[in-house]
Amino acid sequence: MPISASDLSGWADTLVQGALLGGLYALFAMGLSLAFGVMRLVNIAHGDLIVLASFGGVATVLATGWSPYATLLVVVPSMAALGYLLQRGLLNRVLGTDALPPLLVMFGLSIVVQNLLLETFSADPRSLGTGALETASVRLPGGIRVGWLPLAILGVAVLVTAGLELLFGRTPLGRAFRATSDDRAVAELMGMSTAHVNAVATAVSLGVAAVAGIFLAMRTTVAPSDGPAYLLYAFEAVIIGGLGSFWGTWAGGVILGIVQAIGFRVDPGWGILAGHVACLAVLLARPRGLFPRTRG
Repeated sequence: MPISASDLSGWADTLVQGALLGGLYALFAMGLSLAFGVMRLVNIAHGDLIVLASFGGVATVLATGWSPYATLLVVVPSMAALGYLLQRGLLNRVLGTDALPPLLVMFGLSIVVQNLLLETFSADPRSLGTGALETASVRLPGGIRVGWLPLAILGVAVLVTAGLELLFGRTPLGRAFRATSDDRAVAELMGMSTAHVNAVATAVSLGVAAVAGIFLAMRTTVAPSDGPAYLLYAFEAVIIGGLGSFWGTWAGGVILGIVQAIGFRVDPGWGILAGHVACLAVLLARPRGLFPRTRG
């Protein structure tokens, strides 16, 4: 049976919308990738910290009446400061060869954040209204309409990825990150304060998570219990893209978004499952991901 023009247009729209959703997933995953790349820390509270940033934006708007975009000026530095203090005061004490203590600490933090948000904001979902931008779109050939807000989120994901690549590859701080990641003991012998380097890495990670959280609340509603789902999407993006590669993580997020969109088009109940299956398939075929970073 020949494929009609409307079917082609529909599938093209699915791919475009999936890629736009993948931009948000890439933002989710970027901070997680950074924390693992520097400290080998699996931050299982990452999704809850993204949600914390979302509610931080909501609280800022309620308290000041600012636009959602202006909340980035408050929430991103606040989350970065929280990350530095958290790493310096708590996580550095449990980092070591045993991966279990940091996992337990982050699990406890996840529970604390969820319950703190529930006590403060109740279980009701919240969002950050962006006015006319919520429905504004641009028309592409074939009748495809692309929302300006999802397009902006994809663009921000590209900028954040490029910024992290530049930070890691071209700056003294990036060299300190890489040295700490490669061999913490040797880095300390060279006079480097790995405790400070780790804290700065966590600050950057949570700053990126804050950007993701604000744009998440702009795009959809967020509830205090949503963190584990966003953590799962972030993990899948990192696994698909490849550990240690920021552009690979970005690509993994976009691929995950496209696969989910295709699943939703085939059957409304298959979207999330399709993403899980794709992640499992990548793990089986290429355990290091599709685009792992290799260093000489």
